[in-house]
Amino acid sequence: MDVTVLLDALVEPLYQGALDHLRRPRCEVDGHRAGHTCLDVPDFESLFLLAEELSCRHGSPRALAVDGDVDPAVNDRSGLPLLAPFGARLVSMRAWMYGGRWVGCGTVRGDDGDTRPVALVAERRLPEPDELPADASWVDKLVLLTGWDPDRRSQADWAAAEARLGTALPSDYKELIERFGDGTFDGYLDIHLPDRIRRHAEDLAGFAEGHGSSQWEPYRPFPAPGGLLWWASSEHEQDFCWLTEDPDPDRWPVLHRDVGPVPWERYHGTTAEFVFRMLTDPAHPYPAPGVFAAHWFSGAEPPAPGWS
Repeated sequence: MDVTVLLDALVEPLYQGALDHLRRPRCEVDGHRAGHTCLDVPDFESLFLLAEELSCRHGSPRALAVDGDVDPAVNDRSGLPLLAPFGARLVSMRAWMYGGRWVGCGTVRGDDGDTRPVALVAERRLPEPDELPADASWVDKLVLLTGWDPDRRSQADWAAAEARLGTALPSDYKELIERFGDGTFDGYLDIHLPDRIRRHAEDLAGFAEGHGSSQWEPYRPFPAPGGLLWWASSEHEQDFCWLTEDPDPDRWPVLHRDVGPVPWERYHGTTAEFVFRMLTDPAHPYPAPGVFAAHWFSGAEPPAPGWS
């Protein structure tokens, strides 16, 4: 089966539902309640191709169930709506996020005992920004806002990374990377890992040495004293930098601007606060597209191999 047929079948329940969470998905399978839509997956090859394409579009999936064992930490905000229709028949399930919807690919046990492929789209509900704990850190608020795994943390050798870069980095940026890893918020804002920051800084410094720094005036790119250090990029190719003018990186302001020779705007706040407000505050100078019913993060790690 051509995987584009399955992708076309996803358009209405996934992409339209991601924009309008009030539009409840409904399923035509007998006995299934409202709140999800099952898709017709004819064979395991189609399931595998669909999962590959979803990983390319929406990042690494979560493994909610493997070999009949459901992750005990799964709840309403981490993918449970994808599991509810199948009960004890569930064998495996991988999950992706997109706006106000979950999309899942997996396998279930049929009435005859044979395993068959399934794919579905389900509702995804998360707290509104004003419902988050007021005393939570900005990184914790991003975890809650996006439904990211609150227990996920990666270990990074920051001393080595900062030595290669030639400067220390803001502490809440480092926490952001440890909690989320490589990936994109709302399919829009791409947070750079330290090696990418270093390579980009080297490229811009080389360009400035040969062609001057007029396009970044009144600043120069890092490692010039007080220079600009790029830490994120957007779908619209906007510039998001730190101005490295203070010896303490936690005091670096965020500078941002649209593409082209336009004035820089300065944001006096932390990196994680900038990201949170970009996703949630329509008055932010560069808000993310405010069309989605919920926010999400697409991790860039490759999906787990194999299917149960």
